[in-house]
Amino acid sequence: MTSAPPPGRSAEIGRSQASTLERFTLWMFRHRTPLILAFTALTAIMGWFASRLRVDASFNKTLPRNHEYIHTFLKHQGEFGGANRVLVALMAQQGDMFTPEFFAELKRVTDEVTFLPAVDRPQVQSLFTPNVRYIEVVEDGFSGGNVIPADFQPTPESFARVRENIIKSGKLGQLVANDFTGAIVSAQLLEIDPKTGNKIDYQVVADGLERLRQRVETASRGTIRVHIIGFAKVIGDVGEGARNVLLLFGAAIVVTTLLVWNYAGRWKLAAAPVVCSLVAVVWQLGGLTALGYGMDPFSILVPFLVFAIGVSHGVQKICTFRNEMFKGQDGPSAARAAFMQLILPGIVALLTDTVGFLTMLVIKIPTIQELAITASLGVSVIIITNFFLLPLILSYLRLPPSYATWVAGRRATGDALWSRLVASMKPGPSMVIIVLCFGAGAWAFLKSSEIRIGDTQAGVPELRPDSRYNRDTRVITSKFSIGVDILSVIVETVPDGSVDHEVVSLMDEFEGHIREVPGVQSVVSLASMAKIVNSGYGEGSLKWRILPRNKDTLAQAVSPIETATGLLNANSSVMPVMIFLADHKAETLRAVTSAVKAFAATHPSPKAKFLLASGNAGVMAATNEVVAAAEVPILLWVFGAVIALCLIAFRSLRAALCIVLPLEIVSYLASRPWRGGSGGITPAGPWRRFRWPRVEPHWHPVGLPIPTGPFRHGPPHLDRG
Repeated sequence: MTSAPPPGRSAEIGRSQASTLERFTLWMFRHRTPLILAFTALTAIMGWFASRLRVDASFNKTLPRNHEYIHTFLKHQGEFGGANRVLVALMAQQGDMFTPEFFAELKRVTDEVTFLPAVDRPQVQSLFTPNVRYIEVVEDGFSGGNVIPADFQPTPESFARVRENIIKSGKLGQLVANDFTGAIVSAQLLEIDPKTGNKIDYQVVADGLERLRQRVETASRGTIRVHIIGFAKVIGDVGEGARNVLLLFGAAIVVTTLLVWNYAGRWKLAAAPVVCSLVAVVWQLGGLTALGYGMDPFSILVPFLVFAIGVSHGVQKICTFRNEMFKGQDGPSAARAAFMQLILPGIVALLTDTVGFLTMLVIKIPTIQELAITASLGVSVIIITNFFLLPLILSYLRLPPSYATWVAGRRATGDALWSRLVASMKPGPSMVIIVLCFGAGAWAFLKSSEIRIGDTQAGVPELRPDSRYNRDTRVITSKFSIGVDILSVIVETVPDGSVDHEVVSLMDEFEGHIREVPGVQSVVSLASMAKIVNSGYGEGSLKWRILPRNKDTLAQAVSPIETATGLLNANSSVMPVMIFLADHKAETLRAVTSAVKAFAATHPSPKAKFLLASGNAGVMAATNEVVAAAEVPILLWVFGAVIALCLIAFRSLRAALCIVLPLEIVSYLASRPWRGGSGGITPAGPWRRFRWPRVEPHWHPVGLPIPTGPFRHGPPHLDRG
């Protein structure tokens, strides 16, 4: 069963292709010196562009804009702020926070955070900001004010008063640690810095936060520790790790060069593929700048991938080149022969890579789409540098006669092992291996439904578990009832819905429902706040912590709740329910969103719609759903492209199946550790999301294609921080 054309037509097609390829090859090597000079000039130009490459990180690029959650988020972002928050927690290391030194530092940190670049200043909250207030019941009615009064002095009496105000304000567990050992400064960041009019530079913000941390901890001599979490700090830590990655890249180049030299046996022969692969990296980075793109910190491993694939193909070139020289050909003739043997199968192999990366464009998340463009651009330039520049460079090399003797000795040692292995591949053992492989593939396929999309641990998986950021996350989530992970359910209702008993009672029922979901730390909404205010009108009696049915009484209960709280808009037609989560694990997000959808389905109301979702956890939930929905289409596109390219290259259905079936098995088996281990397929780690199968065919000396089997190329997990 093959799909090969009739013998006569196959020979005719082969002669036509060979004739065209031979003419092009002769032209290329006839003009090799001008072409090398042109490559050199182009590399210099791309190097200049690469030197201007900028780090381009943006919170908005992580948003799957076509998802219904993000539609809700963007619709109400102007009224209730974005999901890009930063929390700065000051923790006293001895005793509680009620000391003059702690409050002096808290006030100074509040001011410093307020004036960081791109901070939305009206949204900053701490004990020292005027939007943090308390209300209490007194003999004459209600009394209220700022948690820290204007006449505050760092005396025991004032501290006792502030402690009482914190409890009255309901900020215990939110802006103040549950055990009074620390306090938080919360800020939201804008994508456009209003001072400069430019996009936010997350590295500048992260550096400012780090300087703040060092100043406080140094000035307090270790009595106050600072813990910082938020998207800006993640980008800063990843960027800091990226600097170390550059050192690792340099070390990888050295190690790779040594390995290629050990294989090739000559420095000149080893340097050629390494240099051409580095040229491909330069072209890739320069091309990004020329096209108007930057380098996302989460894409920092793409140049590693390009370099690795380039060296892989380059080693094949030098192997074929030296084999031709051993047949007695001179340098140009050997380089021409190597070029003609490897150009078609090599391009097919790299096209499978390119198509595999481009299929990620199916995921409508800008940061993943930019990664797809970055990777496919890098693989595409390898076709030019390794299949055209490298043979031209090899044509100038000369190998001494003693080199053939050295290679023959190396081959004699290796051939003995492979000869014994081939001799054992009789029909019986071969069938056992095939059955075992297909059995393993079937098992992995059946287990594919267990794949986990999203994070499987608290903190940021792109950083080490013991990184400063993840340690800060653990401290804040353990000491406070909130963290940086907030999912807001937007309740769209009728105008003045806050004084409609049917609406607010439904919100109150929803709040009680969602509190029972595992992973929810606390819930805040207008309904719960109105109940507290109403009890105040009843001298603080818990009996009156209810929602009044009378419209005027209900209006009295909600009137102290201002729009600055983020719990309602100007005409009370939109009222968020803020859900503070213990973490952003995939299971937590899935449980909360499922509970919200279930409640909305079982409690339909013409006056109130419960819509997902705002907050950073809402964004992550949307991203997880987009990635999960795109996985199967991407795999179908990838394997469809591989099958098509194999049929074009081999003109045989059998050959195509022999390539694709092992690739499919390897794909599912390779993804298995992520499903059963501690890792998950996270939106920030696209390398762990999909499997890109690729095939590297070679030409047999008589001109027939030989599939060498499946290869998986992908960078290792980057532990930064």
